[in-house]
Amino acid sequence: MGQITFLLGIHNHQPVGNFEWVFEDALNLCYGPFLEVLSRHPQVRVSLHHTGSLLEWIEQNKPAYFDKLRTLLERNQIELLGGAFYEPLIATLTERDAIGQIEMMNQYLFEKFGIRPKGMWLAERVWEPQLASIVKQAGMQYTLVDDTHFYYAGLQEQDMYGYYTTEDKGKTLSIFPINKHLRYLIPFNTPEKAIEFLGSIAVDYEGRGVTLGDDGEKFGLWPGTHKWVFEERYLDRLFTLLEENAQWIKMITFSEYIEHFKPRGRIYLPTASYEEMMEWSLPTPAQKVYDSTLNDLKNKGLYEPLRPFIRGGFWRNFFSKYPESNLMHKKMIYVSNLVSQMSDQGEKEKAQKELWMGQCNCPYWHGLFGGLYLNYLRHANFSHLIKAEDMALNQLNENEYTIRMDQIDYNCDGQDEIIINTKDLNVYLQPAYGGSIAELDFRPKNFNITNVLTRREESYHAKIAQSVKAQNDSGQPKSIHDLTTVKEEGLDQLLFYDWHTRYSLLDHFFKPGTSLEDFYRCRYQEEGDFVNQEYLVDQTDRKDNRLALTFKREGHVFREGNISYPINLQKKITFQSKNSRTISVQYDISSLHHEPFEVWFGVEFNLTLLSGNDKKRYYLFNSKSSPRSLLRTKGEKTSCQSLEMINDEDKFSIQLKMDSDATLWYFPIETISQSESGVERTYQGSCLCPFWKLSLNPNQAIKVNLELSINI
Repeated sequence: MGQITFLLGIHNHQPVGNFEWVFEDALNLCYGPFLEVLSRHPQVRVSLHHTGSLLEWIEQNKPAYFDKLRTLLERNQIELLGGAFYEPLIATLTERDAIGQIEMMNQYLFEKFGIRPKGMWLAERVWEPQLASIVKQAGMQYTLVDDTHFYYAGLQEQDMYGYYTTEDKGKTLSIFPINKHLRYLIPFNTPEKAIEFLGSIAVDYEGRGVTLGDDGEKFGLWPGTHKWVFEERYLDRLFTLLEENAQWIKMITFSEYIEHFKPRGRIYLPTASYEEMMEWSLPTPAQKVYDSTLNDLKNKGLYEPLRPFIRGGFWRNFFSKYPESNLMHKKMIYVSNLVSQMSDQGEKEKAQKELWMGQCNCPYWHGLFGGLYLNYLRHANFSHLIKAEDMALNQLNENEYTIRMDQIDYNCDGQDEIIINTKDLNVYLQPAYGGSIAELDFRPKNFNITNVLTRREESYHAKIAQSVKAQNDSGQPKSIHDLTTVKEEGLDQLLFYDWHTRYSLLDHFFKPGTSLEDFYRCRYQEEGDFVNQEYLVDQTDRKDNRLALTFKREGHVFREGNISYPINLQKKITFQSKNSRTISVQYDISSLHHEPFEVWFGVEFNLTLLSGNDKKRYYLFNSKSSPRSLLRTKGEKTSCQSLEMINDEDKFSIQLKMDSDATLWYFPIETISQSESGVERTYQGSCLCPFWKLSLNPNQAIKVNLELSINI
């Protein structure tokens, strides 16, 4: 019989901001039992990676797990892999942050376990060519990526064994291809099938190596896997078979393999990730075509020979697909640059750690996992970024009461945005998109209150009506890539898609007669051309402790019969250092038409306190003695002059005040998204829209005043 070297790498990760009980379950159901089984099979060798957010939680809450790792290290049964500490996508970071995070992990592993890793796990196996020099500069010798990357470089199946070298700017890095067949086979089939596959690729010479590197959560945490992997002893049986066949299945670590065997050659890999990730990064219309094309090719038996030439998108396209992801990423870059300017080294290191925690990759993208759609993960990243930003601003600003203003192309769309920092607020304004507020942070609580996700179509929405079982007929768990479980009935009735991004301070002209339900379902007629159109920054007025920005747009209200009414809309946004938690907005609306006409003018805010069902987060209308309403509720209030969103959990409130009676619409923004446990509804925030029924006369300006304030 031939022989094969089986290189097994396991990646364990829980994101920054995940719930405490998830960390607990992950350790009890998955990571802990895995080590217990591994310890009973001393001939099984594994390379293990834990992300920094997970390591810090384990160190604080379950230190005995570290003792087990040390025992396995002493037995030379495991190798610990490094990586960027808080599991960022290092291709999307500044080079200083990428190297800093890798070095942070190297130092942590040395301090806790006395080892310096030689190789690293690459988050989501997102590869870009410049990573070779960055990773090597940080002290790493090797990493793992999917065989997909190698196929795209023109290699074939027989080339997917051992490892290769790649280089960038003369710096070389060893790189192992992860076998996709093994990734789907283990643990989603019988142990015997895995041994059978290894036998099919064994050869009569020493040194052929095959790599499996995959998520540790599939061994007990993914749906259905704990019962299969541990209660029905899949892992124990697999390890037993590996030991029984040790005469031809050799298990060594990646570092040992590099010491004993030469690379197969030099290769240059294109930008890539695993196949599913590249599909998810496509815009939804393109993703539908991609799926259809793949199914067609598979039905015709053409997919396998053409597979190396068929690929999805590029990871960075998530920044185009989801503007919210782009804004979080660009904030991260902006804050990184602020932190780099800090002079006090001690404070800089503290701010740097907060920044790096805000770089955790999970909420920057979405595919099978909830990711971007999980508001608590976005909130965690924003919270750390705001804290780092706050620390940097406190050091860079000589006077804490100075109102700071930056006018830069912050979101990299080719047009300048305006960033305002008061003592208590960060306000990110977009003149090119309706003169809107794209982000509003309450600095004392490190809370982005505009962290709301737009309701948009996803390619899997068409499958929601089809609910499938989590187990197949054999009782073996399916890979989560093969599951489409709907967690709640009636989700198909909640698929509403927004035609604009859910920013705040958006100016509407509704068709008279529009109802709350029309607006909620996004099936109303917008008569104005203001919501997502460009405003001019007409004036900037700075006096003493006050800053006022005047945005202006000459637009139209369009009516049936090709009738258009020219409108001059001006909104003056005022900030005051002595009242640093308040934003005042004064509207001047003028008709340039020669006859009077009626309009319904509204101002849309999209704000979040993270939960729609929590009794500690609720609405109060007009007065504090009014009945409480949960944030998940929908309704209409007439003759409304004030609204408060109360956050008793975090001890602050948001108040919206109007200087004249308005009709107020309010409703939850809820998205329908998939996660590893199924398709679910997620509260993203609340839409608040006061509107007024106005009569516009020629050459007469009507004033509307609003005030948004945050109170402790």
